[in-house]
Amino acid sequence: MAAVAVHQFAECITCHAWSPDQSMVAFCPNNSEVHIYKLFGEKWEKMHVLSKHDQIVCGIDWSLKSNKLVTVSHDRNSYVWSQEGTEWVPTLVILRLNRAALCVQWSPKENKFAVGSGAKSICICYYEQENNWWVSKLIRKRHESSVTNVAWHPDNILLATTSTDGKCRVFSTYIKGVDSKESESSSSDLKFGEQIAQLDLSVTWAFGVRWSPSGSILAYAGHNSMIHFIDDVKSNPSAQSIPLRDLPLRDLLFLSDRVVVGVGFDCNPMIFTADDTGLWSFTKFLDQRKAAPSSSRGSQLSEAFGKLYGTSKQVPSNDTVEPSKTRGGAHENCITCIVPLWKRGNTTLCRFSTSGLDGKVVIWELDIPK
Repeated sequence: MAAVAVHQFAECITCHAWSPDQSMVAFCPNNSEVHIYKLFGEKWEKMHVLSKHDQIVCGIDWSLKSNKLVTVSHDRNSYVWSQEGTEWVPTLVILRLNRAALCVQWSPKENKFAVGSGAKSICICYYEQENNWWVSKLIRKRHESSVTNVAWHPDNILLATTSTDGKCRVFSTYIKGVDSKESESSSSDLKFGEQIAQLDLSVTWAFGVRWSPSGSILAYAGHNSMIHFIDDVKSNPSAQSIPLRDLPLRDLLFLSDRVVVGVGFDCNPMIFTADDTGLWSFTKFLDQRKAAPSSSRGSQLSEAFGKLYGTSKQVPSNDTVEPSKTRGGAHENCITCIVPLWKRGNTTLCRFSTSGLDGKVVIWELDIPK
């Protein structure tokens, strides 16, 4: 299906997030600033420019309940932004990092947020009412390289991470005085920083880790064009790995326990679904595109390569003036970020947005079978 809306905001966008009512969008135009646009009728207008960081902002998350923005940057800093009147007021977060902060995400209860970094560590940040600032507790000496993504379990305690060491890990983030012991799961009995699982399914960089809405399934992507699904991570993990014929994925999103959207270097969202037995498979590309014509010899050469490698995928040929490629899609460069768009009153997620290196924010809508 085609995209619902395509908005060209900049030449390049590193990350984006939506306000709770989805009337405003915040994004980084590949520099040290965060731009906030608001929709008036059918026109987007720039309302604010947040310019506290010194280097590229690589992570943004907008809390749905408290209406707070959190940003992280290569300058090793993080800020929590609160709207006071017409201004956004920043509060510095004490991260204690000696390398770049790379990603950030609010916890489901929004009493904490997690920051992944190039310092091989994770910062779990929470607010100290007595001192009126945000502090962090670090999970160190667990990762062997940079932390590329973080994902909160619905229980607000478990945190999954991916890293450029190729591994996906799950940690407990229970903090006394911040988290309640009345958790529905047994995760509150675990100590802070305790490693629950380490998954070595990828031999390359790992990206885009996500939990399913029920918290029973974990998914992440490898830079070798693989996507991995793991059931029952805590008790008895069982994994499925799907090799892709196309380019690697950078980020994932569960629309339901049986539907996942993957985005990345193919510039086209990919849909993965699970059948009644729990077996996952690639279903389709979301954006229907038209292929550019190629010469007869180029097609023959592509067909020969397809037979050689057991696939019919088209490959570029130097013998053609214009190699075979897709065109006319919503995105024209790598998609780096995917964000859920919840409708008020809906329990099923069917809308989401993507942003990429082409400077576009695209809104998609998909019918999810019940």
